[in-house]
Amino acid sequence: MPALMPRPHATTRRTALAALLLGSAGLVAWQWPQHTPPRPSGNAALEGIGDDVCVVAPPTPYDPALGQPLAAAREVPADARCPVCGMYPARARAWAAQVIFADGDAYFFDSPLSLMLYLGNVAHYTRGRTAEAIVARYVTDTGTGGWLNAQEAVYVTGSSAMGPMRAGNLPAFADAEAAQRFAQQRGGRSVPFGAIDAPLLRGLAPTLRADHRRHSG
Repeated sequence: MPALMPRPHATTRRTALAALLLGSAGLVAWQWPQHTPPRPSGNAALEGIGDDVCVVAPPTPYDPALGQPLAAAREVPADARCPVCGMYPARARAWAAQVIFADGDAYFFDSPLSLMLYLGNVAHYTRGRTAEAIVARYVTDTGTGGWLNAQEAVYVTGSSAMGPMRAGNLPAFADAEAAQRFAQQRGGRSVPFGAIDAPLLRGLAPTLRADHRRHSG
């Protein structure tokens, strides 16, 4: 009878599986939860959000051939990955958001909700990056499909409109009147960028790890 081969150690099997998954998805890395100190996001109420497991998506570099300013909103590349959830924002373009850094690199998000989570802890989701280096933040106007300055947009929370992950909802609008009309039709209430804080985001993303609640004072 041939000798039986020893079963691989559980750690070895998990390592091999992780390598297979990462290789097939074309991802750069997988980071386990770490409580890195949050960086300022431009909205102090958001800081401390976003310590959950994340996929490190590669940035999209600035292409001068596009003939547009470095900080101008860009169309979402088909292969761009959301650094918060790993989804492809181009597949849900009506909800997409983006940030652009001073070096021209851009990251795209599947929804304004993921953007807000990202802004709460930039360094965690994209190692080596800081919120201070962000030169532009954009969300998609729910009414027109165009890009809006995320800090000037008005959002609706608590409506029946669900985002791509079927979790929270933060549809964005150019002004308070448009947001209010939407809220009258779909429920919820309008909130400016500065009113989006940690408790609101936790309500929209209930799958956040428990340690968010302990360490996000």
